[in-house]
Amino acid sequence: MIPEPIITTIIQVKDGPSSVEFYRDRLGLSHKGANAEGQEMFALAGGALLALSPGPDATPTGRTEISFEVSNIESEIAELHGNGVEFADYDLPGLKTIDHIAVSGSMKAAWFEDPDGNVLCLHESL
Repeated sequence: MIPEPIITTIIQVKDGPSSVEFYRDRLGLSHKGANAEGQEMFALAGGALLALSPGPDATPTGRTEISFEVSNIESEIAELHGNGVEFADYDLPGLKTIDHIAVSGSMKAAWFEDPDGNVLCLHESL
């Protein structure tokens, strides 16, 4: 058993400095600096961490890498949009966004990409 682990989510990026700017200045995450391996570290709720791992061969998966739970998705979208974050819109079988938001069951969600094309999500429980 792993007793009470602190979770670190690792996202591969090509350009560390532009990624730091995006996650720190546009998303508002608390940047903790680089660790010994050169990963840029960010503090998340509950002691969790986000590590941006730079490398020239970093390739986005096309799937959601991380989802941030928010209490009011509409206001978060407006604030992030004001910081230059562009949200995706979808019209697919089983997934349609209206004003960037998809409603599915008991959740609202909206997706956007970081500078390297990694898919990130905001979600709100209803």
